[in-house]
Amino acid sequence: MFRAVPMVRMQTIVLARDERSVLEGLGQLGAVHLMRMPSEHEITPLTPADHSTGLSRYEQIRLRIQELRQSLQIPYKPSKSGFAKITVNDAEEHLRLIEQKVKDALRHRQQISERLKEASATHERLSYYSGYDIPLEGYEQFSHLHFVTGSLPVQNLDRLEKTVSQDAIILPLTQKQDIQPLLAITTRSKQQAVEKALLQAGFQYESLPRVDGVTVDGLLEDRKKEQEQLHVELRQMDATINALANEFAETLSEIEEFINVECKILEASQKFPRTESTIVISGWAPSSDVETIRLRIADITGERYAFQTTSPDKLTNEQIPVLLRHSRLLRPFEMLVSAYGLPDYRELEPTLFVALSYIIMFGMMFGDVGHGMVLALCGLFALLSGKSKNVKDAGLLLIFAGSSSIIFGVIYGSYFGIEALKKYAIWHDPLDADPMLLMYGAMGLGIALISLGLILNAVNRFQKGDIIGAVLDKFGLIGLLFYWGTLIILIKGAALRSHGLMGVALVLFLLLPILGWSIKEPLEHYITSKSDKEHASKGGMATAIMESCVEAFEAILSYLANTISFVRLAAYAMSHAALLFAAFMLAAEVKGFPYGGSVFSIVVIILGNIIAIVLEGVIASVQALRLEYYEFFGKFFSGSGQPFEPFSLVQNDKRTDL
Repeated sequence: MFRAVPMVRMQTIVLARDERSVLEGLGQLGAVHLMRMPSEHEITPLTPADHSTGLSRYEQIRLRIQELRQSLQIPYKPSKSGFAKITVNDAEEHLRLIEQKVKDALRHRQQISERLKEASATHERLSYYSGYDIPLEGYEQFSHLHFVTGSLPVQNLDRLEKTVSQDAIILPLTQKQDIQPLLAITTRSKQQAVEKALLQAGFQYESLPRVDGVTVDGLLEDRKKEQEQLHVELRQMDATINALANEFAETLSEIEEFINVECKILEASQKFPRTESTIVISGWAPSSDVETIRLRIADITGERYAFQTTSPDKLTNEQIPVLLRHSRLLRPFEMLVSAYGLPDYRELEPTLFVALSYIIMFGMMFGDVGHGMVLALCGLFALLSGKSKNVKDAGLLLIFAGSSSIIFGVIYGSYFGIEALKKYAIWHDPLDADPMLLMYGAMGLGIALISLGLILNAVNRFQKGDIIGAVLDKFGLIGLLFYWGTLIILIKGAALRSHGLMGVALVLFLLLPILGWSIKEPLEHYITSKSDKEHASKGGMATAIMESCVEAFEAILSYLANTISFVRLAAYAMSHAALLFAAFMLAAEVKGFPYGGSVFSIVVIILGNIIAIVLEGVIASVQALRLEYYEFFGKFFSGSGQPFEPFSLVQNDKRTDL
């Protein structure tokens, strides 16, 4: 429960001719985290194979598939027939035929779309001149009249009409936003004066299309019929393209899955050193799966293999991948831990502690029976109807959080903030009586969590062989002595003085820890410099002493800040209660309205509770997570673990449980 899944490093030597078969078998198991192994000249004189050319070819095929999916709007779906038994040449030929058919259909559709766009634009432009029966044969046919079409800013229309009122007829057309289309008619003799006035008014000329023997209204009718015909053709082409999409969807999925498998195999093959006839496959696997893996390799190779396992205890300088496996109830909290990072393989795994502390802190800040029931019901819905594992885990997390809120709601006597029900509280509402008791409770929880973090840090360092760090680190055992000693002095100072023990307490709980912090870096520097002359030249003893003094000062401040930080639990509990109190106060005021006061009062109470659930729920979840990450994890959790990423050829599944 407090450890990652036990790992074993496995190493197998197989014939080069069996490489692909072995990789396919391991990929189907999905249980081995493959690792790149350096070449050893005596055992494996040849470097790993270079498959960059093949990978580049596969990447080009993948890009072509993605382009086809985008063009045909085909979402990815796993192939119904599983992995396709084809070659890369077959894949490229299938793609070429598909691209040819699709290209013709898409080009035809594009041509129809462009014609439809052009016809629509013409129809829209001419629609402003509809009803005036303007001929489109050219204005020069009129020997005495001159026509002008275009538009100007609508605010300039009045001024233009006054300027040319004696020289031209201005016919405003249908206005579009701040632009006023218009038709101006004048005589040939006054053409220049009118056009000058138009330009001064910001007029933009717009030439109508020239079509012999047709008027604007006639061309509008023709364009309308053309649009209708083009819409029919476009629907037909859409149906054709949809049919192509349905026809080729399965083939594209088969090719894509084939390419994905081939890429994974080539990428894996580039990790392994080799001889002329053998390769060395190396990786990490859960210890419980090793025998199954060995039997699979034996079956594939016909017993032509060598297999060796190494315990992590013998590989102290190697990073070991981390795999967390928890029960269904703890898995949602594993998600919270992984969001910060994974523990190092040799560190304690804190998911259980996070689960307990997170739900307690959330409930303390969000204590209300009604609100907790809403969260729990939402979580139950997500758990029962969710399609993915993450959604189900989030639903279970909501159920836990809601249940904690219900428990604290009973303690606070808060049932949707209804005043009449507060008398049934086990304790009292956060706003009632002395709020300092709630703050003391919050700091008490913080002291327990910080102390646990210090203990876990000491345990982690002892397990890594860092004795000095486990004892003298600012978050080590001496830090625990300082923290609890300071608390004893603050709480029991009078009793210590009365027994004459204050001097002893100051030396033991304050002076000794500060001295320990101050000598940590110099001590480590001295020990390291004796065994590593290069390290000794990088920094002197004076630097080590200065770093220790700074760390001691930082430790004193951090313990105080970390403990006070937990006061936010009480502050947000009171904030939650205050928000509900404000909603009921506002509801009481609204109830006095002469018309519909009671209805408005109920609406205000409902809205107030909704706001409290959403706003305070988000705040409580974020603040609880912040306290976990900064005040608890900061004491012991490195978050530097390497995730276990098994080599898998199984689609949509990171690992196959064996």
